[in-house]
Amino acid sequence: MKREVRRLVAELGCVLTIVVSAACSTSDDPARREAIRPPSSDADGATAFKDAGSVPAPVFDASIPPETMLDAAIKHQDSGTQVVPPTLPESPIFVGAGDIAHCPSQYDEQTATLLDGIPGTVFTLGDNVYQSGTEQEFKDCFEPSWGRHKARMRPTVGNHEYVTRSGAPYYAYFGESAGPAGKGYYSYDLGAWHIVALNSQIDMRPSSEQGKWLSADLVAHDTKCTLAYMHYPRFSSGDHGDIAPVEDLWQILYDRGVDVVLAGHDHHYERFAPQDPQGKADPAGIREFIVGTGGKTLRAAKGKANTEVVNDKAFGVLKLVLNPTSYEWTFVPVPGATFTDQGMANCH
Repeated sequence: MKREVRRLVAELGCVLTIVVSAACSTSDDPARREAIRPPSSDADGATAFKDAGSVPAPVFDASIPPETMLDAAIKHQDSGTQVVPPTLPESPIFVGAGDIAHCPSQYDEQTATLLDGIPGTVFTLGDNVYQSGTEQEFKDCFEPSWGRHKARMRPTVGNHEYVTRSGAPYYAYFGESAGPAGKGYYSYDLGAWHIVALNSQIDMRPSSEQGKWLSADLVAHDTKCTLAYMHYPRFSSGDHGDIAPVEDLWQILYDRGVDVVLAGHDHHYERFAPQDPQGKADPAGIREFIVGTGGKTLRAAKGKANTEVVNDKAFGVLKLVLNPTSYEWTFVPVPGATFTDQGMANCH
């Protein structure tokens, strides 16, 4: 029943979005029309998928006047890198990426510099340091770049960290910020949002310790807006593709109406339309972001069913603004890259 009610609300939001979009399209101001028209591709190789038959329209927060969003877009479009939508009061910032530090790479330093100018809580999406997550690699490769933000960081663990003693150096480096040592899953609140960090390197079945904990945690925190993040993606058009075992965790998240899931592992950026754990488009489903752009390398990705935007040419971080009943996203690229992605949607 709860899932069906949320589906009806989401579908109503889509209708309202279409009405608002139609009203905006009649504007006599060419600058306003250009500011809100999403590109189909750009010099960085981004591709936007706009097949109305397979990708639901984003659900925007009807409480924000369209004029406010348009004026903000026009004001910032001269920057050439990002269009920043208005931020509501009491809206924490949640920013980060995965697949990050590698001593031979310069891009982890560049993404760390982006964080220097963005306040809020920093998340990581696993594979924090290469190649094996050793104590020395954390000291030499992660600490000089992203390590300076450790005090405000809430990480998740990846498969590369688990190469070394099942992640022992990872748990030692991050301490309490990474949750209980050896478990790697934990939760906390940011503003009106409930946030869940998961460990995709251990048993993810509903009957597992992690699965039972997740179910109980979501029941105990039945908030309007919920976000989960982990290393392995359920869906991806990158090298590794869909990770089938993650479906068990996704089913738990989906059944409890979770809004957003963040993942890494594949080294590109990808935004999906809301979908169910089997990959069927669902306006009341989960929107997944893959942000494997923290600094290691980039790899080819071409998009798949329900992909809205994919880019495999730009390192950068994803900045989320967590409003009380909605969220805004902006992909912030490193200097020299022109790709960005921005938008906003309501919680279920």
